[in-house]
Amino acid sequence: MKQKKCPQCKNLISVTAPTCLYCGRPNKFVTKNYVKSKWDKEFNNNKINILEKVISRKRVYIFIIMLMIILIILFK
Repeated sequence: MKQKKCPQCKNLISVTAPTCLYCGRPNKFVTKNYVKSKWDKEFNNNKINILEKVISRKRVYIFIIMLMIILIILFK
């Protein structure tokens, strides 16, 4: 496992660690990629979940049944 010294507290930290475990200083090269990949995944999942909630199968079935009832009433 590769390690490097933290510029702020001089303790050894892993090269792939997003922050220093001792002082909390972010590792700017790792943190940028880590945060971007994490937020992109959460954003895409969140967008899909909202769409699924808005257009659910139950709501589509209810809409079709209501539309059929209205059409039957109008053409009687």
